[in-house]
Amino acid sequence: MIPVSDALDHLFALADLLPVETVPLRAAAGRVLAEPVTAQRTQPPFPASSMDGYALKAVEADQHAQFKVIGEAAAGHGWDGTVGAGQAVRIFTGAPVPAGADKVVIQEDVTRTGDVITITDAPNAKDNIRPAGVDFEHGSVLDAPRRLSPGDVALLASMNIAEVPVRRAPLVALISTGDELVQPGETPGPDQIIASNTYGLAAMMTAHGAVPRILPIARDTDTSLRTVFSLAAGADLIVTIGGASVGDHDLVAGVAADLGMDQSFYKVAMRPGKPLMAGRLHGVPMVGLPGNPVSAMVCGTVFLQPMLNAMLGLGRHAALRVQMPLATSLPANGPREHYMRGIVTDGSVADAGAQDSSLLSVLARANALIVRAPNDPAAAPGDPVDVVLLH
Repeated sequence: MIPVSDALDHLFALADLLPVETVPLRAAAGRVLAEPVTAQRTQPPFPASSMDGYALKAVEADQHAQFKVIGEAAAGHGWDGTVGAGQAVRIFTGAPVPAGADKVVIQEDVTRTGDVITITDAPNAKDNIRPAGVDFEHGSVLDAPRRLSPGDVALLASMNIAEVPVRRAPLVALISTGDELVQPGETPGPDQIIASNTYGLAAMMTAHGAVPRILPIARDTDTSLRTVFSLAAGADLIVTIGGASVGDHDLVAGVAADLGMDQSFYKVAMRPGKPLMAGRLHGVPMVGLPGNPVSAMVCGTVFLQPMLNAMLGLGRHAALRVQMPLATSLPANGPREHYMRGIVTDGSVADAGAQDSSLLSVLARANALIVRAPNDPAAAPGDPVDVVLLH
């Protein structure tokens, strides 16, 4: 067995950086920006009013002062002229501030009779004008790499960027193995269960920028496994679930080796998730996850998510850990690093209940993994622990 950190190093060595492709801005949300992008315009491109009111000269903006209204400026329709002494232009939010004006008095501070306004309340010191370029200027750069948020997409749109260079989304082939499995919606036999792992991992992969492809269940025969492996052609990453241990019906490692897999490691000193293997199959990274549902999902968080980040150019880092105080006591840990399902509430964390690696109901209500180091002593309420947040 190797430590989790060593397993991650091996996986990062397998994680090939994916090529860059250009996508329409509408399709860019959630993708990873691969190259810096430069603003094609200044925003705002002109001094703009931030309020509805009247544009005039600030030096004249005294209480009870009167002005003649000589025009109107609205968003998309500026007023072409110069504001002189004793003059004002009716202006609306977003409109260009006309030449000669350097203050907008809000409409609540003004009364109007015909074309004459009177400042009725003492104006505050704000000029209510957004300077040109206060948001960004032509040539400003949005740095890469970064996973594009809705806010990033809005920024790119305002920069007048219509197409975006992003990393190609990894295509992940997901292969569940075992005679005991049937697909959701099918009627299981008396000795069968539903293939849950594939769907949980597919959801995880989608949330982290990959395109999962769920392949047919591989039965516990050499022929079935070989057939399903052949369907993984074109994938950037192959993930098998189950069959990676050493039982009589665990055939994945042997079949993969016969097909030419160059194995990087087998077995990791962690729980859940010890029977993990990885390598390359015909040049494609392959990760064999354990079949227990919680083990597969925990390994997805600990290994597959960082691996996908590396493939997308987001760096080669372990899952982010934060420290939190324990809400309840924990017993001493054994010789393997333990990823306990936990629940974070009000800034502290407690274990989520029974830690059996088959209990998906516990995982579903957990929002964190409590990470216990090998041979960690018993911990009391208030003691700090490392936590990986799940949601």
